[in-house]
Amino acid sequence: MTELWRLSARDIAQGIQNKEFSATEITEAVLTRVAAKNPELNAITVEFPEQALAAAAAADATLAAGDRTGPLHGVPITIKENIDVAGQATPNGVPAFANLIASEDAPLVRNLREAGAIIIGRTNVPEFSMRGTTVNPLRGRTFNPWDEDASPGGSSGGGGAAAAAGFGPLHHGNDIGGSLRFPALANGITTVKPTNNRIPVFNSTAGAERGPLSQVMSVQGIMSRDASDLSLATEVMIRPDARDPLCPPIPWRGTSFTEPISVAVTKDPCGYPIHDGILELIDRASEALVDAGYHVVEVDTPSIQEPFRDWFRTLTTEMNTALMPQVAEYGSDDIKTTFEYFFQMGELLELDDYINGFGDRTRMMRDWNLFLADYPLVLTPFYMNRLYDWDYDLQSFDACKDFLEASTYSMAINYLSLPAGVVAMDLIEDRPAAVQIVGQRYREDTICDALVSIQDRCGRLTDQLWAREDS
Repeated sequence: MTELWRLSARDIAQGIQNKEFSATEITEAVLTRVAAKNPELNAITVEFPEQALAAAAAADATLAAGDRTGPLHGVPITIKENIDVAGQATPNGVPAFANLIASEDAPLVRNLREAGAIIIGRTNVPEFSMRGTTVNPLRGRTFNPWDEDASPGGSSGGGGAAAAAGFGPLHHGNDIGGSLRFPALANGITTVKPTNNRIPVFNSTAGAERGPLSQVMSVQGIMSRDASDLSLATEVMIRPDARDPLCPPIPWRGTSFTEPISVAVTKDPCGYPIHDGILELIDRASEALVDAGYHVVEVDTPSIQEPFRDWFRTLTTEMNTALMPQVAEYGSDDIKTTFEYFFQMGELLELDDYINGFGDRTRMMRDWNLFLADYPLVLTPFYMNRLYDWDYDLQSFDACKDFLEASTYSMAINYLSLPAGVVAMDLIEDRPAAVQIVGQRYREDTICDALVSIQDRCGRLTDQLWAREDS
């Protein structure tokens, strides 16, 4: 019999409903796995074993009584330490915020609980959730389960490592430049970054509202080992909440396509010396999609470099006003150096340039919307090189610059507010590597379907990781 901690969210939910096992048995299995492996990874920073077991017992009682259950009934999950869980701290990797206690659950946490999910713990982040790796002076460093010298990704690296290690099937994260997708790449898992505002967000611990650019770029989401779990969890999370007036009440499934979906493929390196292994993965993903019935064609897309450029300079300008005062007061030398590198690479815009640049974003979005009307999915590179070391962004200014340039396809998509999924496919130079699928606004469903098609034909990468452990 498969060990219970290895099961997907769908298999767990179905197995509990069919009474093949109980929510308590699942929770105990996952907590045992966490106890065995988390000390070496530091992926989960705060564990809730007593609360989780109590919630599992209540879930079993609900099922036994024949009461209504949700689609995630009894499924263990984790929540990143930058989103509010009632009664728990939301430190965001900053020692000064260690006692910043949430008065209520954030909307997505409420949605997940009401769907029956069981929170087993919180996952690690970098300071202020603003690096492509995961380490901070409050909780320490999260290790990549594939390679201790490799980054686990950031800023949702704790959740990514937890997913790969088997600490439950579903792990919350968020993404303003790649913070869901980098951990998916780094840990050999999968994720979908939703359209902006698709999942409601509100933190009772927040000292101020987010800036305008953050509101249209930062999104919440889920990471999983199995691509089929993404739609199950994300559909739960998109339920609107009155605390977030920007969240649209748009159904998960859009209109069905009458013809095979056309997938545009791009290998444009955007001026970066893309790794040959990444190009090979794109070819394999293309073949998998053709085999699944998609119409796949390599074509030129609208510009990626232009939105990447404007993502960087508008975001650094906004961060300089909204975030830098807190970094200067509460941040470590490492995070201050990271921001110094950002400001060296970018330019701080004057108000007129910021407004005009932000306005021009609509033109870029229009270009992509028109393109996506003909090609509803686009297969792209994600990170264009071998997975980076855990401290690569601080090794030197040139290393930090290289990291950002290799990430062009990640950050540009945030600026365009388009949904995008990442699925890890294989190892390149002994570290996980992945491709990206971009889709139409509010059509995360089509992206998830494509990710499942690729995984079904190319395999689930974490099975290789666990085979190492078993041998």
